[in-house]
Amino acid sequence: MEKQKIYIISIEGAGTSALAVIYKNLGNFVMGSDEGDHFYGDVLKRNGIDVFDSYNAKNVPKNIDKVVYSTCVKEDNPELKEAIQRGIPTLSYPEALAEIFNQKMGIAVCGTHGKTTTTAILATVFKELGLKPSALVGSKVKDWKGNSLAGSGDYFIIEADEYQNKLKSYNPWAVILTSVDYDHPDFYETFDDYKQAFIDFVKKIPRHGFLVYCNDDNDVVKIAKEASCQKISYGFSQGSMCKIENFEFQINNFQINNSVGQSFEVFYKDKSLEKFKIALPGKHNVLNATAVIALCHKFNLNSLRIADALKTFRGTVRRFEYIGENKGAILIDDYAHHPEEIKTTLKTARNIFPQKNIITIFHPHSFSRTEALLTDFSQSFENSNEVIILDIYGSAREASGNVSSRDLVRLINRYDPQKSQYIPTIDEALQVLKEKIGENDLVISMGAGDVWRVTHGLKNKYKA
Repeated sequence: MEKQKIYIISIEGAGTSALAVIYKNLGNFVMGSDEGDHFYGDVLKRNGIDVFDSYNAKNVPKNIDKVVYSTCVKEDNPELKEAIQRGIPTLSYPEALAEIFNQKMGIAVCGTHGKTTTTAILATVFKELGLKPSALVGSKVKDWKGNSLAGSGDYFIIEADEYQNKLKSYNPWAVILTSVDYDHPDFYETFDDYKQAFIDFVKKIPRHGFLVYCNDDNDVVKIAKEASCQKISYGFSQGSMCKIENFEFQINNFQINNSVGQSFEVFYKDKSLEKFKIALPGKHNVLNATAVIALCHKFNLNSLRIADALKTFRGTVRRFEYIGENKGAILIDDYAHHPEEIKTTLKTARNIFPQKNIITIFHPHSFSRTEALLTDFSQSFENSNEVIILDIYGSAREASGNVSSRDLVRLINRYDPQKSQYIPTIDEALQVLKEKIGENDLVISMGAGDVWRVTHGLKNKYKA
């Protein structure tokens, strides 16, 4: 690709920041702007990428070749209007990513849950086995000090987000499909609409490509039937081509090294591939790792080397991440923002810390999701002793809606009286928690917005 000068509007998003670094590592000049929470600002700064902290038409350089904009950017953004007025080629984030992805041997990891971790594991294994992949992940990967790789190899591994049907931009050679649960009701009116996006995506896999899919999820199995490529199923369930057996779970001093030990064996058509170990909690992460093992088996990669690479993987930021302690209370942060993710995360917490008083601070993400899945949300906190609900985080998508956090609190307390309380802001939650927590407690900040500030704030601002 010819070297270009590229400007990215809303450059500090999970995807746009990773794309910016990939552009830079390919030899392009990159800069951009953002008015967000600067969660990926350190990644950009480390890579020498300048960022304006407000949107202004004057920010767009005169000699720019291309403007890329996040899908959250509105049409009236002054920089986008300036680029269009000056006739500068403009691409949305998925269109820009597709420009690179579609020229490579593209491997897309998609699904409602698990795609971030699965993408990061796959890219790490490929990297450790010398395949020199490029990769884009929707979270910081601890061992990468960022969320992307720019390798010289043939493979480009991406976390393919289904929101706004970004999937339609990508032409994958291979796909991992992890799970399908109804989500993004602000874009997909019905569950059938949501599933159709995945059906259309797997249909695009060429006959010489392949689909790796979770056999434990009935909706995934139905979607997989629509693909005309080669297919490999994985899971705990009978009939999985890559079947998980001999699963064992063991805690390895969680507070010191933020890990547990999970060991399992994978059989391909009744033949053992190898015994594997991962240092990530939860059976969902065994599934994520097995998706990678299944794909690597298709590549005829050495199972022992895969096992060695899996042992080294330390996870991604905001996925059951150990933050520290305050007055003996353990602080965990997690990205869970869908009822099934909340259930899985809290079940994992309860398995590791059966005696702890678990306090969950949940930041609902988007009014439409909260409204559409309100009953499911209210019943997803079974393994939490106390639940604090913050005001709904509308993000760039929605300014208001037909539901409030008080509605969720009322519904939680209908099923389990006195379990939940409404605290509007992060600062107020910090004030309440700093007074009450102690060594018997486990505090989990949970959500897709900036709720991580609660546990980080307790660690840094209110030390014992």
